[in-house]
Amino acid sequence: MIQAFGLTSNSRKDLPPAVDDVSFEAPAGRVTALLGAPGAGKTTALRLMLELQQGRGLTYFKGRPLHRIAHPSREVGVLMGEVPGHPARTVRGHLRMLCAAAGVPVQRVDEVLEVVGLVSLRDERLGTLSRGMDRRLGLACALLPDPHTLVLDAPADGLSTRESHWLHGMLRAHAAQGGTVLFTTADPKEAARAADHVITLEQGRLVADQAAAEFARTRLRPRVAVRTPHAARLAALLAKEARTAHRSVEVVREGGNRLSVYGSTCADVGETAFRHGVLVHQLADEIGDMGPGAGPFPGEIAEAAQEVRAGVTGPESGELVGNEAVGVAGTAVRGGQAHANPSTPSGSHLRGERAVPADRRAPGDQTAHCSPDPGSAPAAESGDTALSPAIVSRAHAPLPPLPPPISVRSAPSPLRPLRYELRRAAGIGTGFLTAAAVLVASALTAVLMARVGHTPQARLLAAWPRELPLPPAALGAGLLGALAFGDEFRHPALAADRGTVPRRLGLLTAKLVVATVTALALAFLTVGCDAEVLYLVYGRELTEVPADWLALSVSWFGLVAGCAWSGVLAAGVFRSTTAGLAAVVAVPVVVVPLVQRGLEGASVRAATGLPARLREVFLPQWPFGGERYLVGVVRVIAQPVGGALALSLTALLCAYLLTSLHSRVR
Repeated sequence: MIQAFGLTSNSRKDLPPAVDDVSFEAPAGRVTALLGAPGAGKTTALRLMLELQQGRGLTYFKGRPLHRIAHPSREVGVLMGEVPGHPARTVRGHLRMLCAAAGVPVQRVDEVLEVVGLVSLRDERLGTLSRGMDRRLGLACALLPDPHTLVLDAPADGLSTRESHWLHGMLRAHAAQGGTVLFTTADPKEAARAADHVITLEQGRLVADQAAAEFARTRLRPRVAVRTPHAARLAALLAKEARTAHRSVEVVREGGNRLSVYGSTCADVGETAFRHGVLVHQLADEIGDMGPGAGPFPGEIAEAAQEVRAGVTGPESGELVGNEAVGVAGTAVRGGQAHANPSTPSGSHLRGERAVPADRRAPGDQTAHCSPDPGSAPAAESGDTALSPAIVSRAHAPLPPLPPPISVRSAPSPLRPLRYELRRAAGIGTGFLTAAAVLVASALTAVLMARVGHTPQARLLAAWPRELPLPPAALGAGLLGALAFGDEFRHPALAADRGTVPRRLGLLTAKLVVATVTALALAFLTVGCDAEVLYLVYGRELTEVPADWLALSVSWFGLVAGCAWSGVLAAGVFRSTTAGLAAVVAVPVVVVPLVQRGLEGASVRAATGLPARLREVFLPQWPFGGERYLVGVVRVIAQPVGGALALSLTALLCAYLLTSLHSRVR
């Protein structure tokens, strides 16, 4: 069961909140529709429920708020907007990656694909899927951890009739197994057909909370669709005859030559057109909607106003001309009996036969509702008397206390972060293409540098000209590291039900481990490929192993791995691949000159003798010669590039931890 209490979004500037004091329940074992026109606040209400947007209110999923659930994706399956995934990733690869994030067996992928009918498309790319297949994949992502509750935002939007029937059948089957289903829609007929319970929003306020049968009876109205080149004349004639006959008929100009006639029949409209010589191109009965504008019917407003002023009961007539609509309000006569119009003005909560005003804080508001007294039923069936709505005055009520605030909370890390990160990195070809481009660029650069001459062998094997701030291998490793986080913010595969990438140390560690392994492999392959190409082109003299190969190797691998770490951390802090790569390039371009200028200052002691002093200090503690590795690391850090890189990594790591701590505290 879903229980929402007092959902209220934060208002911006002088605008009213998109959602204002919305409370409802979605029971288990039933399909609940959240109905409203575009802009009514449906998506905002879902985002408040899922703690994706700041505001006020409480939402319980099976008695617990979402941030109190250990693994939200296992309890609540969510589909918000498009399927969050890289367009180059395959359907099966995308679901396998989400399996690692949710901690479910990978065999679950084939089961879900068979349920949603995507087995034949499991090797297709996400970017090639049609709208219907995209919705099926979104439902598969929501069903993957086998959640109890499904929360879907306009799941049938843009689907064909056949695909919509299939989708609603799937939701009905999930509810039949005891699950809770809540979906949003702007089509009242879809809500009445596919849901067991309908909750109607209008301008951010709850206006109706009804069973589907009651909703169809009170809010949906049959209509007659008319097409005629003389739409204005026919509308006036229909309104005049309805006013004369004291019948409730509403005529709405839909645009062009189309009319929608509520409260009449094809026979009556056709006879009126025939008597007055009006040419009709189309005349058909249709299943109506909630009426024009899905709001209070103009005739009902006029009728209520006249009854309040005159203090009388019984049928009243009136004509409305405005917004291309002509209507006659009164008491609907059906089969010789007079009945009150069952439609309830918007701004009231429908519960059974009673209308409860939506704006509880408005002083002196009035509403009309049918008397719940059972003794009034025979009077309604007598056939000659019209049901009179009772005008009830409500006393000025004090303002209710504000509900507790809603804070945006990050989703938990993947339950298997290392497996998730491996599948994320290997699921698309970007990493392989980047590595291939780095190897080719390094080989060509090494050959050109050897042809020019006067290049140290270490720079020759690393393909690092003095004119470039970084070698191709370091740039490639930085790009792959930046993609580790930046690509997720662009295509948020992780935590599809929460819409954000979490900042947790487990995920960060997994990304740093994978980035390190990738960077070391890329650095090793770059040196090997450059040495092989140089041997083939110029012979053995350019491929001899340097005497200080250990220190050079540590420096080389440390540089490439450090660039990869910089890309990961910067992309995680700034949420952008471009920012991550810019941070990598900024190390030699910006930070290195600053470090050199700081070391040249008179107040800073030079670290030239630091390796020798460390050898003297740590020699007794390293009896087996292990101090050589420590000295090599310190020697690397003492270099301008190494010191700048270490300083940058420290600053980025601190920024990442601060932003993570800030989001968790908030």
